[in-house]
Amino acid sequence: MTKSRSVGLFEALRQRQKVTPLADALDKQRINRLAHFDVPAHKSGRGNPELTEYLGARALAMDVNSMKPLDNLGHPVSVIKEAQELCAEAFGADDAFFMVNGTTSAVQAMIMSTTTNGDEIILPRNVHRSAINALVVCGAIPVYINPGQDKRLGIPLGMSVADVKKTIAEHPNAKAILVNNPTYYGICSNLAEIVNVAHAAGMRVLVDEAHGTHFYFHEELPVSAMAAGADMAAASIHKTGGSLMQSSVLLTRKPVNPDYVRQVVTLTQSTSASYLLLSSLDISRRNLFFRGRDMYQKTMDFADYAREEINELGGYYAFGPELVNGDTVYAFDRTKLSVHTRDIGLAGIEVYDHLRDDYGIQIEFGDIGNLLAIISCGDRMMDVERLISALEETKRLHEKSPIGLFDHEYIDPVVMLPPQEAFYAKKRRVPMKESVGFVAGEFVMSYPPGIPIVAPGEKITPDILDHILFAKEKGCFMTGTEDMNLDYIQVVV
Repeated sequence: MTKSRSVGLFEALRQRQKVTPLADALDKQRINRLAHFDVPAHKSGRGNPELTEYLGARALAMDVNSMKPLDNLGHPVSVIKEAQELCAEAFGADDAFFMVNGTTSAVQAMIMSTTTNGDEIILPRNVHRSAINALVVCGAIPVYINPGQDKRLGIPLGMSVADVKKTIAEHPNAKAILVNNPTYYGICSNLAEIVNVAHAAGMRVLVDEAHGTHFYFHEELPVSAMAAGADMAAASIHKTGGSLMQSSVLLTRKPVNPDYVRQVVTLTQSTSASYLLLSSLDISRRNLFFRGRDMYQKTMDFADYAREEINELGGYYAFGPELVNGDTVYAFDRTKLSVHTRDIGLAGIEVYDHLRDDYGIQIEFGDIGNLLAIISCGDRMMDVERLISALEETKRLHEKSPIGLFDHEYIDPVVMLPPQEAFYAKKRRVPMKESVGFVAGEFVMSYPPGIPIVAPGEKITPDILDHILFAKEKGCFMTGTEDMNLDYIQVVV
């Protein structure tokens, strides 16, 4: 391709990416002042003045139902179709699907469009609950690869390529492999090589890219799923791309059949899609295409600075690219500010609570040994400095001996039954403290990050029970059980 032709194609791409067809159509209907005899009942806010005052008249005027000029998310033929095509182009995919049920529904659509009852799927055990939920619904059988572990930090890492090859050889009939890219902590596996290995075995590669939207828009960040050749990827645009909460995209590449994927998506996605969420995806796509590189350069600069300053405090360890080992940590997401807190004698959730309650600082999550602060270009240096100062003050006032703290986040599972079988099996309730040796019939997890400590079909070991009780004692937000107090757990009879 000649240089002039390349420049011409890039300029044509830029011109196409300037438009926001869905957002423009939505604004047009607002200006047209339609008389609405359809849902929602607030009728552009007039029927609920308190909500209008709370959210604003413009937002309520754009909270509308599907209509011909605005297309239909379940069967897009006009402005939504065009907006999704522009999104696919911006992300280097063949097709894109707007998701209004969060990345949870996108992860589930990936699994449910590639597997069915009895099919095997290879995945790391440190997956989000949404992936295991999909197995409960569709009946696919998980083949877990235990991720690497960092003994100092106690966190799960990525998957070793050698482990992937071994697992594929032992399960040649598996339909797909799912990869976290990155993990919540910013850890990336060797995605491109995993894609090569899986494709050579005839398996699809699905990527949970919930925390990796930014990988598409800066060359210094780890490789994106589409650039690595993955078949499907679920990206949370709201997490690191700037769209409204609960809005995400599902990206696919040929030979994935987009029409079948669309049918699977409609099995679980709302038929009353929010146009506020949809338009935020359209506008965010354009913003990312034109400003993404600058946005993420600023984000990396903030995070790099914060890591350096926090490590100067002593006691804390804000970990980063130095963890890269070419295998289970093939790359590190520099935008993630993950901080190990155990050496100052505090669990991550305890530091989380101090930051929020004592200093008015809300971070993403704290677990039993680490905390995560999500950095973006929307932050300000004064806020970054405020976080650093609060961490310093928390250490000064509350530091103690780390003796007695739980020292690992991940526990290798003992899988006794497939998730679907265990979830729907006959069960009985037993006291949590007396549950060792039983097979769990429900989930237990801290949220966030939403990675199950134990999932349906897994044996409750002494280590798992200790983890659950420690996390509960330290104040982690525990979810998954019928018993809202987590004093009891449902086990398989």
